[in-house]
Amino acid sequence: MLNQHGNLPLAMVGPGQAVKLVKVAAGRVLCRRLAEMGLTPGVQLEVLQDQGGPLLLAVRDSRLALGRGMAHKIIVESV
Repeated sequence: MLNQHGNLPLAMVGPGQAVKLVKVAAGRVLCRRLAEMGLTPGVQLEVLQDQGGPLLLAVRDSRLALGRGMAHKIIVESV
Protein backbone atom coordinates (compact mmCIF):
# COMPACT_ATOMS: atom_id res chain seq x y z
CA MET A 1 0.00 0.00 0.00
CA LEU A 2 2.98 2.24 -0.72
CA ASN A 3 2.14 5.48 -2.54
CA GLN A 4 4.27 7.28 -5.14
CA HIS A 5 6.23 9.12 -2.42
CA GLY A 6 7.17 5.94 -0.54
CA ASN A 7 4.68 6.67 2.27
CA LEU A 8 2.56 3.99 3.89
CA PRO A 9 0.18 3.59 6.85
CA LEU A 10 1.83 2.84 10.18
CA ALA A 11 -0.21 -0.37 10.41
CA MET A 12 1.80 -1.76 7.46
CA VAL A 13 5.22 -1.22 9.12
CA GLY A 14 6.98 -4.29 10.46
CA PRO A 15 8.51 -4.65 13.92
CA GLY A 16 11.97 -3.15 14.30
CA GLN A 17 11.49 -0.69 11.45
CA ALA A 18 12.19 2.99 12.19
CA VAL A 19 9.94 5.47 10.40
CA LYS A 20 9.12 9.18 10.38
CA LEU A 21 5.56 10.43 10.74
CA VAL A 22 4.51 12.35 7.63
CA LYS A 23 0.87 13.17 8.40
CA VAL A 24 -2.22 12.03 10.24
CA ALA A 25 -5.12 11.46 7.84
CA ALA A 26 -7.88 11.90 10.43
CA GLY A 27 -10.24 14.42 11.90
CA ARG A 28 -9.37 17.27 14.23
CA VAL A 29 -10.16 15.37 17.44
CA LEU A 30 -7.97 12.36 16.62
CA CYS A 31 -5.15 14.59 15.33
CA ARG A 32 -5.16 16.51 18.62
CA ARG A 33 -5.28 13.31 20.68
CA LEU A 34 -2.30 11.85 18.82
CA ALA A 35 -0.38 15.14 19.11
CA GLU A 36 -0.90 15.04 22.88
CA MET A 37 0.73 11.58 22.85
CA GLY A 38 3.74 12.98 20.96
CA LEU A 39 2.73 11.78 17.48
CA THR A 40 3.34 14.91 15.44
CA PRO A 41 4.64 15.28 11.86
CA GLY A 42 8.40 14.82 11.68
CA VAL A 43 8.73 12.66 14.81
CA GLN A 44 10.65 9.41 14.44
CA LEU A 45 9.15 6.26 15.85
CA GLU A 46 9.75 2.54 15.83
CA VAL A 47 7.31 -0.35 15.84
CA LEU A 48 8.40 -2.57 18.71
CA GLN A 49 5.69 -5.20 18.54
CA ASP A 50 2.93 -6.16 16.11
CA GLN A 51 1.04 -9.33 16.93
CA GLY A 52 -2.19 -8.59 15.09
CA GLY A 53 -3.73 -6.40 17.79
CA PRO A 54 -2.55 -3.01 19.00
CA LEU A 55 0.91 -1.87 17.90
CA LEU A 56 3.54 -1.17 20.53
CA LEU A 57 5.56 1.90 19.51
CA ALA A 58 8.68 3.66 20.73
CA VAL A 59 8.17 7.42 20.37
CA ARG A 60 10.79 9.79 21.77
CA ASP A 61 11.45 8.38 25.27
CA SER A 62 8.06 6.69 25.63
CA ARG A 63 6.26 3.49 24.73
CA LEU A 64 2.74 3.70 23.31
CA ALA A 65 0.12 1.11 22.45
CA LEU A 66 -1.91 2.20 19.44
CA GLY A 67 -4.97 0.49 18.01
CA ARG A 68 -4.93 -0.70 14.41
CA GLY A 69 -7.68 1.71 13.33
CA MET A 70 -5.59 4.67 14.45
CA ALA A 71 -2.43 3.15 12.96
CA HIS A 72 -4.09 3.01 9.53
CA LYS A 73 -4.64 6.79 9.67
CA ILE A 74 -1.00 7.61 10.45
CA ILE A 75 1.09 7.99 7.30
CA VAL A 76 4.84 7.36 7.67
CA GLU A 77 7.98 7.09 5.55
CA SER A 78 11.15 5.05 6.06
CA VAL A 79 14.18 6.78 7.55
